[in-house]
Amino acid sequence: MNIKEIKVKDYLTKSNLPASDYVINPYVGCTHACKYCYASFMKRFTGHKEEWGTFIDIKRCDKEIDLKKLKGKTVFMSSVTDCYNQFEEKYQLTRKILEQLIKAKAKINISTKSKLVLRDIDLLKQIENITVSMSINTLNESFRKDMDKASTIQERLDTLKELHENGIYTILFISPIFPYITDYKKIVELSKEYIDEYWFENLNLRGEYKTKILAYMQEKYSDIIDKYTEIYIKGNKQYWIELSNEIEKYCKENNVKYKNYFYHEKLVEEKKQRLVNKK
Repeated sequence: MNIKEIKVKDYLTKSNLPASDYVINPYVGCTHACKYCYASFMKRFTGHKEEWGTFIDIKRCDKEIDLKKLKGKTVFMSSVTDCYNQFEEKYQLTRKILEQLIKAKAKINISTKSKLVLRDIDLLKQIENITVSMSINTLNESFRKDMDKASTIQERLDTLKELHENGIYTILFISPIFPYITDYKKIVELSKEYIDEYWFENLNLRGEYKTKILAYMQEKYSDIIDKYTEIYIKGNKQYWIELSNEIEKYCKENNVKYKNYFYHEKLVEEKKQRLVNKK
């Protein structure tokens, strides 16, 4: 693991994401090394040549977070790293940031795949408007281990349950959905007693990880590789259209609170247009 400390001017970054105004990424890189991680594109901007998941930059910042700037806004932690990666246990950047955000009149959204978030439950309970989301896309631990080095599926479910029991708003992010592998209904049925909201996102393949995922599917799931070829090589969107409709129908019929992020790029463009219209 290549570890270094870097100096940054500000932790806050303006966000183009559809559901947040600002993002905070306390680290560059992520030790969870998810094979499908879109954030691996960050290497182009940071100068890292190493394989995704083998480097981490510890971001040091002397500047206090401008809480006035955050009034009435939404802050997302984190968009291109996991703010509870294994090095957070030592460096505690996320905890120090949360200590500042306690007084922010903002909505704070934390996304992680790590049970380490429970360490900071004392701080989370002091933040007036907070949500914690964890992503799960399978109940098959072998598949999970092939895809990431984060907490186990059961640890993630147990973490969400404990957060819920402590009054924290919980989101289970069923993401990314792997075609013909992810059984979203089973995940919902298993967790619905302690999940406040579900988010859904499809698997997008692009860049260098597209080849890796398709090679993995060819090796481990050769019986459905033709279907992946149809979706990811030929660009057939019919599967996603039908699944999106099915998920929305299922959630409405079962009174499941949800958000559908299948059309992420469209949502980003809509947000940009709203900002343009405000000017």
